[in-house]
Amino acid sequence: MNAQEHPLGISFEFFPPNTAAGRDKLVTVRDALANRQPRFFSVTYGAGGSTQQRTLSTVRAVRESGINTAPHLSCIGSERGMLRDVLAQFREDGIDSLVALRGDLPSGMGGIGELRYANELVEFIRNETGDHFEIAVAAYPESHPQAENFERDVQHFVRKMNAGANLAITQYFFNADSYFHFVERVRALGVEAPIVPGIMPITNYSKLARFSDSCGAEIPRWIRKQLESYGDDSESISAFGEEVISSLCQRLLDGGAPGLHFYTLNQAGPVLKVIDNITG
Repeated sequence: MNAQEHPLGISFEFFPPNTAAGRDKLVTVRDALANRQPRFFSVTYGAGGSTQQRTLSTVRAVRESGINTAPHLSCIGSERGMLRDVLAQFREDGIDSLVALRGDLPSGMGGIGELRYANELVEFIRNETGDHFEIAVAAYPESHPQAENFERDVQHFVRKMNAGANLAITQYFFNADSYFHFVERVRALGVEAPIVPGIMPITNYSKLARFSDSCGAEIPRWIRKQLESYGDDSESISAFGEEVISSLCQRLLDGGAPGLHFYTLNQAGPVLKVIDNITG
């Protein structure tokens, strides 16, 4: 199955760089990935102050590619008035897609804001802007790390979708069965919107392990052990990672996934290798 022939196709996530060199690199990465005609780019969001401005400036830079760009918007630590201003700025800039998230409480902030959960943010966006924005939300096939249990997490997800979300993008995972089980479970609860798998390339084992442990994404033991065996051999890690992620993507598409959303970490090479493997 060809990913680019799928209704939702492929999409890519960037984070706002904080250096001039990083901004220059992002333009190069943006152009390389734009050539694959993705359905959209997304840009991660930091609550408060300068990080918000970096997100907005990154969105503007990414949109110069001509590809639809969806900023992340989180509600934790934010007041309705601030969110209203951000939405107005997005509309003024011609943005019509968003990724709506609960977000994490920034360090040093004492309050959680007026909206506590992503379903409240989705409802707020709909009440403020009607159907102007296409809204994506997060899904957690292996459960959110703070969820009481899988069933409660599924219920939270359904509330987000029922609040007015158009599609969902999952946390990354390496076990395709977790995705298929999650989709089957929420379909049984009436969710019909697309649920797009989030894909994380494997290029650095130590960083991947730290991030996966913190966000609740399970690295299967066989993958961990193989990656550990390579030590500092980055070439072998990348080659094995490419094989694992290409196989995962192919199985997801063959099983009916409506596209693939790549967490690029502002790098084009690893993602393009995987795409070439599954579309060639």
